[in-house]
Amino acid sequence: MSDAPKIAQKAPFPVEVEAGKNYFWCSCGQSSNQPFCDGSHKGSEFAPVKFEATEDKKVFFCGCKHNGEGALCDGSHKSLG
Repeated sequence: MSDAPKIAQKAPFPVEVEAGKNYFWCSCGQSSNQPFCDGSHKGSEFAPVKFEATEDKKVFFCGCKHNGEGALCDGSHKSLG
């Protein structure tokens, strides 16, 4: 695996999250369970990012894996080629 994450998709993943539940976002882009970690990062510099839902709502997890910090989309996919 290279230093750059694999782009899973150039759009966010909309997910209905449940209050009090933890979600582990895939930061490497290799997971077959996008946008969540399936352990594909093992042996690389990547690690899953924990997202704690504080309320029941729809959130948008980053799909391009190039966001700034955290698991949620920050619009970084718009600047990818």
